[in-house]
Amino acid sequence: MSVLTRDEAQARAELLDVHRYTIELDLTGGDETFASRTLIRFAARAAGDTFVEVKPAELRSVTLDGQPLDPQALDGNRLPLKNLTPGEHELRVDARMRYSRTGEGMHRFTDPTDGETYVYTQLFLDDVQRVFAAFDQPDLKAVFDLSVTAPQGWTVLANGVTEHTDGVWRAAPTPLISTYLVAVAAGPWHSVRTEHRGLPFGLHCRRSLAPYLDADADELLDVTRACFDRYHEKFDEPYPFDSYDQAFVPEFNAGAMENPGLVTFRDEFVYRSAVTDTERQTRAMVIAHEMAHMWFGDLVTLKWWDDIWLNESFAEYMGYQTLTEATRFTDTWTDFAVTRKSWGYDADQRPSTHPVAPDAVDDTASALLNFDGISYAKGASALRQLVAWLGEKDFLAGINAHFARHRFANATLADFIDNLAGATDRDVHGWADAWLRTTGVDTLTPRVVPGEQGLCALATDRAGSRPHRIAVGLYDRDLGDDGGQLVLRERLHLDLPQTGDHPIGKRPALLLLNDGDLTYAKVRFDPESFDTVRKDLSGLPQPLTRAVVWNALRDAVRDGELAPAAYLETARAHLPLETDLAVVQGVLAFATTYLTDRYLTPEERPAALATLSELCRDLIRRTEDGDHPGLRLIAVRHRIDVAAHPDTIAAWLADGTVPGGPELDPELRWRVLARLAVLGATDEAAIDAELERDPSATGQEGAALCRAALPDPDAKERAWQAMFGSDDLSNYLFTATARGFWQPEQAGLVGSYVPRFYADAVALADRRGPAMAEAAGRWAFPAHAVDPDNLRLGEQCLAEAAPTPALHRKLTDQLDDLRRALRVRDAYRD
Repeated sequence: MSVLTRDEAQARAELLDVHRYTIELDLTGGDETFASRTLIRFAARAAGDTFVEVKPAELRSVTLDGQPLDPQALDGNRLPLKNLTPGEHELRVDARMRYSRTGEGMHRFTDPTDGETYVYTQLFLDDVQRVFAAFDQPDLKAVFDLSVTAPQGWTVLANGVTEHTDGVWRAAPTPLISTYLVAVAAGPWHSVRTEHRGLPFGLHCRRSLAPYLDADADELLDVTRACFDRYHEKFDEPYPFDSYDQAFVPEFNAGAMENPGLVTFRDEFVYRSAVTDTERQTRAMVIAHEMAHMWFGDLVTLKWWDDIWLNESFAEYMGYQTLTEATRFTDTWTDFAVTRKSWGYDADQRPSTHPVAPDAVDDTASALLNFDGISYAKGASALRQLVAWLGEKDFLAGINAHFARHRFANATLADFIDNLAGATDRDVHGWADAWLRTTGVDTLTPRVVPGEQGLCALATDRAGSRPHRIAVGLYDRDLGDDGGQLVLRERLHLDLPQTGDHPIGKRPALLLLNDGDLTYAKVRFDPESFDTVRKDLSGLPQPLTRAVVWNALRDAVRDGELAPAAYLETARAHLPLETDLAVVQGVLAFATTYLTDRYLTPEERPAALATLSELCRDLIRRTEDGDHPGLRLIAVRHRIDVAAHPDTIAAWLADGTVPGGPELDPELRWRVLARLAVLGATDEAAIDAELERDPSATGQEGAALCRAALPDPDAKERAWQAMFGSDDLSNYLFTATARGFWQPEQAGLVGSYVPRFYADAVALADRRGPAMAEAAGRWAFPAHAVDPDNLRLGEQCLAEAAPTPALHRKLTDQLDDLRRALRVRDAYRD
């Protein structure tokens, strides 16, 4: 299949003006394919040649202005349209299209719980061609008029309000939108419907999830209404579509997709098992994020994919900020600091880094690689820094000017910056050059300059080139009865680079740069402050402040400046006293994913697991009063994950509960069984019995993970063949199998698969496309094998095997993480 280049898109946009698509889909033709008939009305501004994209199972017929074209002319995904004359044209394309099992195009899923089937579209970037013929680029917006023939008993959802007669569902024509934003979701949905401000609102999920959606419907709708109202306070432009449906769909590759009027979410957000309040906050943030896209992305759309940050960074920033302002989730920036910024920091220090706003993205394959921690977390951090610098009033004035000038059209970075610059006297263009056109993470290091009479001043060293507006927290020890507490003396506000030293009075116990986390930079400590952190971190009064400190410690470990054991000691001392769920989860996730499994040697790993197990036991004891169920749930989950011996967790599974609670719901039962599988303390029969108890889609994934985790040569070979020897696994079952396969405890058993991975992953990516390439590179990579041989094999694969762009990017990132792990081990080798 040919990817679309930027030059080709520009040439086609200069030639064509696309008016309207009339699309007829028929979903009644079996399990493998569906019928797709498309009429495209467009105009050519001059005489010339172009092409339309389509990826059919069978191209039945094509006519241009009533004259037949040869279907055999289809070259990959391109059908040539030659000798166009200036003026109006009609193109008709009749095709059969394949359903997908990889979450791309029209994905088809049959629920193992009740046998019901659901289909939905994910057309992002260039997958619309899997569903209907299109001039597939974001700046050729058009009206879409859609009808769908569906099986009896199904409901069809689309971008606009739908009506049906005799099995045919017709959606209201859309305003002008881009091809990638067209959406359909069809099946026997369970729906919760209401109205808000005169617009129909709906929540939809599989029937088997109905009780769980109903239990959370009030919360979901409350968040939706609150964000909707807050955006109308911020934005002059009203919500631009005729309805707002949110569909929770199975086996979804992303968190959600901002289709106008029909946002699709991964249906793990319909919680079957107990979750923490931070997880509910994350779900609410995704709702807020996708709603922000209705304006930034859907109403005003990027012209080409080099400006993807205009969509994602804006929605990311606005989602967190609006949730904080409009809902009960008032500490969202703490979660952002812990879970999202680390994603951005990590991505920005790899060889694959790129500017938030790259100068040029040559084609769609390259564009797909930029949906990463830079376009989301770093870009959102940059916008948060911009708001701190401009002030929110001027920022929103610029945004509203942008909406007014480009509504239902396309815009570029230059347009966005010009609109912001028009609302302020500040040099926004200079800011954009420094923040959006550069790569890497600045590092800020404080120096305390002693002065006379015991007074001090602050100097800040900056490794990097960006300007920063930051807060600096000066903390003193509380000498009262409580001891171990740190009290904020003052929070300074500085612009970096700094002109001269800043007086700070008496030397504080802790001097914290970027207190409040308003900028995007790694921070370091002066020696005395670092000593205070080690002793009194849990005594800091604000969770966001503690998050900044924990991030600084995390970065120091990754940079080889702090021993992994020292991080674990700090966690052992202070995490049992932590109250913020996001901080606890973030620290434990880093400790278990990176420290124990990568940065520490196999010989050091048992002691680290024991430390984490003791830490989790302390948290479990602390929460016995039942007042902190979220904290207890996190502790129980991680206690399971780090269990070195099966007895305790096996007893929990047998009893169906943790002593003192919680009872083991499906998520915890599968989690325990997975760890028992790793430890060789369960078998296929027990996995089959658990699957009979929970035959849901989630249960199928749990069983696949557990079977792949068994320390048995035959089980490993079966899992490998399922992943790479056939193409039967869906995207979710592939991921579950891959997550179970590699286990640090089983390094000797799976050692022979490390070299097999590279050749097999390259072949899989060639066969199954970008989504599966990403899954293979992320989940099936042997990350536990922190050794030079694995690194050599990976580098050889990149140099010689020509992996697809999606796999190449994932392997590049994984190998860089592997090099970092080797450096950390070398730095603290005895």
